Amino acid sequence: MSSVGTEREERIRWRHRLPREGPVLRHDFLVDRARGKRVVHVGFADELMATKLAQGVWLHGRLAEVADSLVGLDTAEDGVAWANEHGFEAHVVDAQSAEAVDALALEPADVVVAGEVIEHLDAPGPFLRAMRGLVRADGELVLTTPNAYRLLNFLAPLSGSELVHPDHTSWQSPRTLRTLLERSGWEVEGMAYYRNPRRKITREGGLGRYVAGHGANLARALYGQAGRLAPFWSDGMIVCARPAAHQR
Repeated sequence: MSSVGTEREERIRWRHRLPREGPVLRHDFLVDRARGKRVVHVGFADELMATKLAQGVWLHGRLAEVADSLVGLDTAEDGVAWANEHGFEAHVVDAQSAEAVDALALEPADVVVAGEVIEHLDAPGPFLRAMRGLVRADGELVLTTPNAYRLLNFLAPLSGSELVHPDHTSWQSPRTLRTLLERSGWEVEGMAYYRNPRRKITREGGLGRYVAGHGANLARALYGQAGRLAPFWSDGMIVCARPAAHQR
């Protein structure tokens, strides 16, 4: 084979068509996916749970309203204790350890929700393999994560800065996430993009914060329009996957 043909094949192998579904609202998508099902929610705890629950915007609380049953898993002992005190079933576990997850002996779920988790992990591969122990053979994993190609990632460096959560360890693209899932025993059934909703702005933080908040919401609105025209620039990705056939 000529060198020209080899180079062409190599270029084709590197090119992957991007999904175009979305953008959708992340919480609404996950709530609809959980409706009437047995759900395990991994990484449910955060420092604003009480406030979000009172406002009706805490994802775990919204899942509890529609799921047939719901179990929360997290590494945060105080968050798990708070959830149990408020009537939710929750367990402390390192979800990157298949042995620790299996030791919980939970009934297999119809849906495992892992929202905004994988980008925080040291070991995403072991995490995804551990998730197989939580889901039924015909169940699904629904995973969300920020999008490596979100438009802001290309605009922020113009200011000499990057915008990234201080606890994040990685960015994922549709191709890298699919590869990671397939290597970990999952078959990807679908991908979509999500957009972040506008935030509720109050004057409690002072005039400067009030103005900055409205400026951020204006940017989100413009950003949302761009996402509708080119969804691959959206804030994040949603992936639905099932255990691979050889794992069932």
